[in-house]
Amino acid sequence: MAEKLKYDRGTLLSIFKTDRAEDFAALVVALAIVVLVVLFVPR
Repeated sequence: MAEKLKYDRGTLLSIFKTDRAEDFAALVVALAIVVLVVLFVPR
């Protein structure tokens, strides 16, 4: 029988060492986008 391969989440393509660092960077980018939208989109 063939061995079942462990699910690969694509971590080799990531520039971060850990998933937590990647999640934190995504949060920072999302918050920066929110701030820019609030500052630059007229009401």
